[in-house]
Parts: sequence; structure tokens; C-alpha cells
Amino acid sequence: MVHSKVVSEFPHFFLYTMLPRSKRDTNLVPSVVIGSGPAAHTAAIYLSRAELKPVLYEGMLANGTAAGGQLTTTTDIENFPGFPDGIGGTELMENMRKQSVRFGTEVITETISRVDFSQRPFKLWTEWNDGPDNEPARTADAIIIATGANARRLDLPGETKYWQNGISACAVCDGAVPIFRNKPLYVIGGGDSAAEEAMFLAKYGSSVTVLVRRDKLRASKAMANRLLSHPKVTVRFNTVATQVLGDEKPMGLMTHLRVKNTVTGEEETVDANGLFYAVGHDPATALVKGKIDLDDEGYIITKPGTSYTSLEGVFACGDVQDKRYRQAITSAGSGCIAALEAEKFIAESESSGEEAPVNEVKQDPQGNTAEYKSNPLL
Repeated sequence: MVHSKVVSEFPHFFLYTMLPRSKRDTNLVPSVVIGSGPAAHTAAIYLSRAELKPVLYEGMLANGTAAGGQLTTTTDIENFPGFPDGIGGTELMENMRKQSVRFGTEVITETISRVDFSQRPFKLWTEWNDGPDNEPARTADAIIIATGANARRLDLPGETKYWQNGISACAVCDGAVPIFRNKPLYVIGGGDSAAEEAMFLAKYGSSVTVLVRRDKLRASKAMANRLLSHPKVTVRFNTVATQVLGDEKPMGLMTHLRVKNTVTGEEETVDANGLFYAVGHDPATALVKGKIDLDDEGYIITKPGTSYTSLEGVFACGDVQDKRYRQAITSAGSGCIAALEAEKFIAESESSGEEAPVNEVKQDPQGNTAEYKSNPLL
């Protein structure tokens, strides 16, 4: 296995020279970013420009996803500001990576497999070097978790061939592209997300059919009523997709879908130029499970409007803590927030000479999370 490292030419930042001599070791850095999507690279860009010399671990097919995250599976992105003609997902992430490196981020193509948050500096180990006798690959005073979330797939025959050529897991991201306009579209799922996506797609498709495995919707009553009364939406209960069909030529588009009635066993082939999955996402939080607070779906819990997790010095941004919007632009914005808050935390820790064990983020009597002290540099 070959690991690549891209090291910046920037000089050591001024805060590092102020550290106690006992903490000046070759593995210690002020900040580490774990992730490779828009949130991770935005955080790295802001930290780099603040001369905090971040190290970004982009992973080696971490969680089965290539560096760059979910956007690398997207062909054309038309709703990211600054690109009036759209931009490919892979190209966008390559540009973000180049920008991170340009400002001084050290990008390492290895996967962080173990962390120790019990005291600062935090310790991190990489895959294949995380045994009990291995020294940590890095120690850091602040860590930003931006590991994302993966859309669940159904592994249907034809799914891989027509992914992003008719199949998508994000109606808001892809629904308006030309291949779906005035075409019959299908949505798989029975919850609120499926209902929302179906009604969004109804703006563009000639018709929208929702396939629900069970005999009723899981969506809220209000959302279900809106869906069932929509003039362009049909809901087919007790129905599943069994195969995706389409053009056989390279980069051919989806044209049909095989569906099956789970009660009668009857199968048929229907015209379908788009298939949208609304069956959930899996946040990549196995690394931090049991170390910081997660919700019942596995997402990192952050104080609303911030990147603060339940532990001081550990921040989270992007889809790993956002199960509602899941857009490239909202991920990037949350990466900016995480970097500014990590910068603030590092500056305050250095000014106080703090080397104490990590504490949980404190709350006031009203249950509000206390923010770090104000930082005049920000």
C-alpha cells in the first residue's frame, strides 16, 4: 500500500514556538482535521490561513468512500455558488484539496482508526499502526471531525452502472438537472425524507411515483397527507424495485425500472428516467463512538449554531453532525465555523498555559452550552 503525503512549505506557526518545551515533539500539531469533503477542506483552509498549520487525514478509502467524500460520486453540481456552468463533483473536491495545500495544510492519505480524547494533546493512530504498543501518528491540541455520512444503497442490479446516470440519493442536489426534466421519476422510501423529495421532484418530472415496501407511510401525518394529495405524485404500497435498466452504451442513462408487488409477487417493467433513494444515511462516527456524545442515529451532537461537541477541543462539522440539509455548501459553511472555533480554543488554551485533562463542555443552569472565552483576534 502506498501512502502519499503533501507537505506545505509554510514556516512553523508562531503559537507552536510558545508551547512548553515538554510538548514540543515531532508529532504534535495544533490542529488535526479528519475528513476529506467540503467541511474538512474549508476547515483546513481557514486554519492554514490562520497559520495554525493543520494536518488533514483524508483517509485511504475510509468507510468505503474515496477521498473527497460523497461529491466524488456526483457528476454535475449546479447549485454550488461561483460555477454558473456547473462543475463536476470530483473536480470541485480536487480544487478544494489544492486550495488547502496551497495555504499550508499537510494532507495525508491515511485513515485515522483510533483516537484518545482522555487528555490533551489528543492522540491519533492510523490504520495498520494502531496497536497497543504503537506510538500515535499525531498528537493535537484541537481536532475537527468531518468524516461525513454515506447514503444507504440498495445494491439493486444495475445500480452501479446507472449511479449518477439516473440514480441519485439527493433530490435537492440533482433533481433539477436536464435528464430528469419532464420525465417519469421514482422515489424509494416511506418516511418524511421520501415525501419531501417526491414533492420537490414534482416540480421537474412529468410524474413522481413513490415506492413503499409496507402498506403504509412512516411519514408524519401532515407530510403523508400532503404527499397523498399531490396531483403529480402516486404512492404504490407493498412495492419494491428489483432492477434498474437503461442504455447499454458507456455512460448510458437509466430508462426503465423493474418493480415487484410484495403481496402478489407480480413484477412489471415501468418507464423511469430517474430513481431517488430516500432510505437514510449512515454517519461515519464509529471512530468516536463512546468518546463524544452521539444521537440515537449515530450523528455527533453539536450545540446548535456551533461546532462544539460534548468535549472541549473536539469539534464537528459537515454531514457527520447534519442529518437535515446535507448540502455541499452547508458543509463548507460548517467547516468555516469549526475552524474559527478551533482557532479561538487554541489561542485561549495557549494564553492560559492549559495542559489539564479534557473536560466536558459545561452548561449553565438553563442547559445552554457555555462558549469559549471571547478572543480579540476574531
